[in-house]
Amino acid sequence: MEEFVKEYLAILQYEKNLAGNTTDSYKNDLTKFIKYIKEAGITDLDNVDANNLFDYLKLQRELGVDSSTSARYVSSLRGFFRYLETNRYIQKNPTDKLTPVKIGRKLPAVLSFAEIEKMLNAPDVNDVGGLRDKAILETLYSSGLRVSELVNLKLNDLYFEDEVVRVLGKGSKERIVPLGSSAIEWLKKYLLNSRPHLEKKSTTQNFVFLNQKRGTKLSRMAIWNIVKQYASKAGITREIHPHTFRHSFATHLLEGGADLRAVQEMLGHADISTTQIYTHIDRNYIKQVHRDHHPRG
Repeated sequence: MEEFVKEYLAILQYEKNLAGNTTDSYKNDLTKFIKYIKEAGITDLDNVDANNLFDYLKLQRELGVDSSTSARYVSSLRGFFRYLETNRYIQKNPTDKLTPVKIGRKLPAVLSFAEIEKMLNAPDVNDVGGLRDKAILETLYSSGLRVSELVNLKLNDLYFEDEVVRVLGKGSKERIVPLGSSAIEWLKKYLLNSRPHLEKKSTTQNFVFLNQKRGTKLSRMAIWNIVKQYASKAGITREIHPHTFRHSFATHLLEGGADLRAVQEMLGHADISTTQIYTHIDRNYIKQVHRDHHPRG
């Protein structure tokens, strides 16, 4: 059964060109399911029926899995068994009776501009690591990059004269994102005064942001820890993560009057409905606009 999973994941990665993070998620989902059915005494995927799937998904919900993760589990299972059926590894697809999980769309957490300012001012820019962290935070807020996009930035992706950065996003789609003057200023200072101290010629591979100990590119978890560290230093007690900067980037642009499709392009959203969630975030802002501009506000 594990061999079928390996084969399916290889198809997703090399033929369907799915992003590594997506493939890793499917791998974890399917590995967990295979373990479950083995413990249930099933050793042949042809013997899996709809009841096995329903019981498995019910167990996951009882364990506290949220609707978005449940939806991904269903998607993983449907794709996997469809592949098995298409290649005649099984005679009947047990996922035919599975229905997609409805996901309640949550409004993302957003920092106020004052909170952003506090975080951007938190790093000690006289320190090698602090200067790097300052450049990271400025870049996150200026460009709205995903964490995976930030850690994979290379030196030849930075176009300071054009005030843009080249990004390889989800599904290996390339896009060009503007960089603000403040981010450019701190990136230049980091590249001049900090990165040379972090660089180890054999390991850097031209990545922009480097680990202090090894000189390799920073991991996703390292960025999470950096954001968490400066949120605490700035006195922000609620849960903050790197994606919060992306949410804040989009929200502040739209509140400032930016065109929705332009924000969609900068974020790298394939569907504008994904971007539209940011138009519903700040209820107080919307009410203020109504008060300021409606004749009877």
